[in-house]
Amino acid sequence: MALIGFVIGSIINLFWANSVLYWLLTYLGIAVFIGLTAYDTQQIKLLSQQVQDDATARRLAIIGALKLYLDFINLFLLLLRILGSRDD
Repeated sequence: MALIGFVIGSIINLFWANSVLYWLLTYLGIAVFIGLTAYDTQQIKLLSQQVQDDATARRLAIIGALKLYLDFINLFLLLLRILGSRDD
């Protein structure tokens, strides 16, 4: 739900261009992607305990790595918004 709200808020801010909403969405996005990283890690852990053959384990590893990669990339981009802003 929070991820969907983040996406909808980002789309609204594309048209509205409000700086307060921009920063609010940035901090909300960081919280959302930290939570998603923890959730995805736990899901991978639980599913890896239930896998019985090698083919399924490989598929799970690829999908899990992709999920965590997307979480980390989005988290990095949001942190870069905060830490990388220059006021020239």
